[in-house]
Parts: sequence; structure tokens; C-alpha cells
Amino acid sequence: MGNLDWFVLSGTLLFIVFYGVWKTRGSKDVSDYVLAGNQARWWTIGLSVMATQASAITFLSTPGQAFHDGMGFVQFYFGLPLAMIVICMVFVPIYHKLKVYTAYEFLEKRFDLKTRSLAAILFLIQRGLAAGITIYAPSIILSAVLGWDLLTLNIIIGILVIIYTVSGGTKAVSVTHKQQMIIIMTGMFIAFFFILGALPPELNFGNALKVAGASEKLNILDFDLNTSSRYTFWSGITGGFFLALAYFGTDQSQVQRYLSGKSVRESQLGLVFNGLLKIPMQFFILLVGVMVFVFYQYHPSPLNFNPAASIAVENSEYADDYRELEERHREIETEKMMAQDEFYAALKLKEYAATVEAKQHILAANQKERVNRERAKLLISQADSLVETNDKDYVFIHFILNNLPRGLVGLLLAVILSAAMSSTASELNALGTITALDLYKRNRKVDLTPKHYVLASKGFTLVWGIIAIVIAGVADLFDNLIQLVNIIGSIFYGNVLGIFLLAFFLKFVKGNAVFVAAIITQIVVIFGFMGDWMSYLWLNAFGCTLVIVLAMILEGFDRVLRNPAVEI
Repeated sequence: MGNLDWFVLSGTLLFIVFYGVWKTRGSKDVSDYVLAGNQARWWTIGLSVMATQASAITFLSTPGQAFHDGMGFVQFYFGLPLAMIVICMVFVPIYHKLKVYTAYEFLEKRFDLKTRSLAAILFLIQRGLAAGITIYAPSIILSAVLGWDLLTLNIIIGILVIIYTVSGGTKAVSVTHKQQMIIIMTGMFIAFFFILGALPPELNFGNALKVAGASEKLNILDFDLNTSSRYTFWSGITGGFFLALAYFGTDQSQVQRYLSGKSVRESQLGLVFNGLLKIPMQFFILLVGVMVFVFYQYHPSPLNFNPAASIAVENSEYADDYRELEERHREIETEKMMAQDEFYAALKLKEYAATVEAKQHILAANQKERVNRERAKLLISQADSLVETNDKDYVFIHFILNNLPRGLVGLLLAVILSAAMSSTASELNALGTITALDLYKRNRKVDLTPKHYVLASKGFTLVWGIIAIVIAGVADLFDNLIQLVNIIGSIFYGNVLGIFLLAFFLKFVKGNAVFVAAIITQIVVIFGFMGDWMSYLWLNAFGCTLVIVLAMILEGFDRVLRNPAVEI
């Protein structure tokens, strides 16, 4: 990184922090601090909702996901627009009518305190873990750039977010989200058009898509009914629907965004705005990853994109074996380039048989590359079992650092770090609010002044910021980071969503039955995930259905015990 990159990066991040502090100084009471005085307009709500979900993990992992596995991941979001419709029709009017500060406050009004507290605790567990991961993700980036240790970077990033989140509360989160989304989308568009400009002159966008299609990177729809398949149309429209419904309808980090709306209509318009733009945004980010794949069909790529993994194996007894694999990798890259040229020439001549044959050569070369990369991962793990061999999260950052011109490197790093700050700020804001209002305030014998609870919210936000930094310090990569966040959510979200659906629609079910059913469901879902019963996306629908059925059964038994004459 050059001086210009450092100037762009530091200037962008400091502007966001100080703008958030300056714009939102002086919260007077809990309503002002937690709900931003209920003054947010629909575009602010929509951008804030999008920014909360679009963490650094989105811009780290999603391009790498597309690079390795293609565009199929977009199916994960197919249920989101449907979820937005349900939330706008059911959740938003109820929350606004009851004038609640948190989603879980409603559960006490409908059930009892223990059910409210249980749902709040489940939220704190899963969102606290996710907050640590959203700090950890950008630390990987700067670790690769600066060579600093991850703990130092986790602390620096965490402190930047804590400063304006603690200072200004929900309003600070919302106003900074607008700036961050502008920076994020500007940077991604610049990266996209730079990639197109770096391709061979004869390879325009249309031909680049054909090259990607020949490697089966553009296979978007998969109608496989196998529940073990991770990303299919059906898992997206069902599991993705339940996950989105739970996330946007019951997760305080999102609920708090639209509870701050000026009216029900403003909140609903903000969510519709998000529902309309979220899939195109994710599609575009995946497309950037596919274009990175096309770029590396014509430019050298590393055998493993994680620099730490390469260093570890090169300094081990397996160094010679690894160098042989690197030599094999270069041979396969040459073979791939020749196959791409053959395919492109066949396309120009419009010779169908030659095009099909060239495509088979491309797929064969890709398979050889995959096998060679897997062998490299095995050597890396033998050299150092603690080094992460899965390099999906390093693909895009490797491209940024090694191919973008000065200035753009700083801008793209600012994009990823802005995304990290936006998502983490929402999470810390929600964690502090839930702890202060759902647990601390609600369980106090004596009510204190509004100023006290503002200070309590700030204090708990600070505490959760520190906890998130600690979690980030011990975090590790999973299959890839964006999947890890969604897996954590899927373990808890279905259960919480089921509790809310019981509250909304099944008035005969009471608090005791829901409380016991929720505890049993959470245990079963955790065992189901550990036992790999199904793809994690299906856990949302499974957990939601299970808690509803159990609660109805338990309520029925309870009625029989209380009144044996009652028939069920």
C-alpha cells in the first residue's frame, strides 16, 4: 500500500467516526438514544437495514464464494422479499401500535417475563457471537496487508466502532450507515469496471460471461429437492424465507432500525426498499466474484490465496512437495488459458460442436485445478494444523492488493472496513439496548431516571463492544465467514421466530407452554446441527415448526391437567 492508499483509507474511516459523533451528540432520554426520536425517513431506514446486513463478511466472502462455486449462493436470498411483505403487514404495525423499544418487550405483553427474558438471552448469545465475527473478518484483511497480529487489529477496529455507537446510539448508527453504503457501492462498482478493463481487449462483458458460463459459474437456479444440498431454489424460498423473517422481524439489530421510523408507513417503505434491492445487490457482488474468476483465467493466481498458508508450508519439510504442486498449478493454468482461447475462437466461428468440445476441455482443466488445490491444502494442514487452508475469504482481498492501482486499494479496503463498522455498530447498539431494557431495567425493583437508562445503555454497549473484541480474538474461519454467520443465526433464529408467530397468531397458547417448548426446541436444533441432520438453512424452518407444535401440544396437556373434562 502506498501513501495515497493510506490517506484514502484513514480519511474515510475517520470521517465516518467523527461524523457519527458530531451529528448525534446529546441524547436526552431512552427514546432519543434507542429509537433516534422516531424521526427516521424511509430511505434512511432502508439503507440502514441493508448496511446492517452487509457486513465486511459480505464483501470478503461473497466474491470468494462466487469464485469457487459460482452464482448459486444468490438463491439464499430468494425468500427475503416474501419475508419483507409479511413483516410489513404483521410485525411493523404491531410493534408501532404497542410503542415498544425492543421486539422482546412485546413477548412479555403477550406471554410473560420469563419468555421475554429467554428470547432476549437467545438473541444476546447468537448476536454477540456474530458481532465478534464481524470484527474478526476485516482484521484478516489488515493482517494480510500490514503483517500485524490479529488481536491488535481486532482492538483497533472494535474501538473505532465503539466510539460513535456508544456516543450517539441508534441515530449515530443510522446516519453513518448512509455514508457507508455510498462508499461501499461506489467502491464495488469501481472494482467491477476495473476488472472488465483488465481483461484481454477482445473479451467484452458479454464474452466474459460466456467464459464464466463455460466453467459453470453462472448456474443460478438449482431445483434439487435434496435437503442436504446447501443452496437450492427450495432452500432459499423456504429456509431463506424463515431466516429472513426471523432476522428482520425478531433480531433487535434490524428491528431497531425500523422502530426508529417516523411512522408505520416510513418503516414499511424502508423494508420494501430493502426487499427490492437486496437480491440485485447480492447478485452484483457475486458477479464481481465471477469476474475475478474470469480475470484469473488470463492472469496467474496463487495455489492458495491465504498468504499465511503458503508461508507455513514453504518453511516446512513439505516445501519441495508444495513447489511441485505450484509447478503443476502453472501448467494447469496454461492448459486452462489454451482451453479458454479454444472456446472463444469456437464462439466467434459459431461452431457448436467445437464450442461443446472446448467447454469440456475447460471443465476438465478446472477439475485438475481443484484436485491440485486440494492436495495443496492437505500439505498445508500437514505442515501446520493451525493454519487455515480454506482460502475463499482471501480471494477478493488478494485481487485487490495485487491488481488494483494506488488509491483504489485504499478505497476498496475502506469499503470492506466501512461494511464491518456498519454491521458491528448495529449489533452493539442492539446488544446494549436489549441488555439495558429487557434484562437490566425490567428486572429492577425500583425504576430510575431516563438519564440513568441512557447511561446504562451506553455502558452495556461498551461492555458488548469489549466482549465482541474478545470473541474476535479467539475466532477462526469456518467453511467461510459468511456461512459461519448464517449458521449461527440459523441455529437460533427459527426458535425465536416460532415464539413470535405463536404470539401473533395462536392466542390460546400461554407463556408456560411456549417457554418449555422453546428450551426443548433449542436443545434439539443444536443436536440437529451437530448431527448434520440437514443443511443449516433448513434449521430455520425446522426450529420454527418444532417450537410451534411443541407449544400447542404442551398447552393442550396443561389444559387437560387443569381441567380433565376438556377434550383435545
